[in-house]
Amino acid sequence: MTKILIAEDERDIRDLITFTLRFANYDVVAASNGEEAVTLARKEVPDLILMDVRMPRMTGYEACAVIKAEPNLKNIPIIFLSAKGQDAEIQAGLQAGAVEYLLKPFAPDQLTERIQAILAQHGK
Repeated sequence: MTKILIAEDERDIRDLITFTLRFANYDVVAASNGEEAVTLARKEVPDLILMDVRMPRMTGYEACAVIKAEPNLKNIPIIFLSAKGQDAEIQAGLQAGAVEYLLKPFAPDQLTERIQAILAQHGK
């Protein structure tokens, strides 16, 4: 089963994404901050990571940089989720190593479609 790590500090959003992805038959692990996301990525080695940009302890950008610096994690596709849609924010996310930058709010079916497409591109 495909494993997805979600890093989102807002519980309601984290729970909604977890429910949506489990309903779509993904194995889901969740983190509530960037530091926890890095720890879980090392432990679980997920197939894909969904990460909020603004989180406590470590931002999504910082967590992405740490993950991308590790040889056994660097090829995991990372999708940033954010309410910040300014071009500079999107470019910063892509430069940090993300493959996609999705804006909140998003429809659950839009999220699962993008995840399926990205996993297919990465041979998962």
